[in-house]
Amino acid sequence: MEVTVNGDRHELDSGSTLDELMAALGMPARGVAVAVDGRMVPRSQWSQAVADGSAIEVLTAVQGG
Repeated sequence: MEVTVNGDRHELDSGSTLDELMAALGMPARGVAVAVDGRMVPRSQWSQAVADGSAIEVLTAVQGG
């Protein structure tokens, strides 16, 4: 299946979860927020399968001043 992550297309196995996607993208375990099709997804729901064609936005926290 295919999803779009921050504007880039990615191929995933059918039934892949947000947890698996974040690991494949090398995202850190903390400081990350995810929205799927414009809706924020709490980390407690990242074990649910991602739907084919989903638009996913991944935001990371940045420190600095």
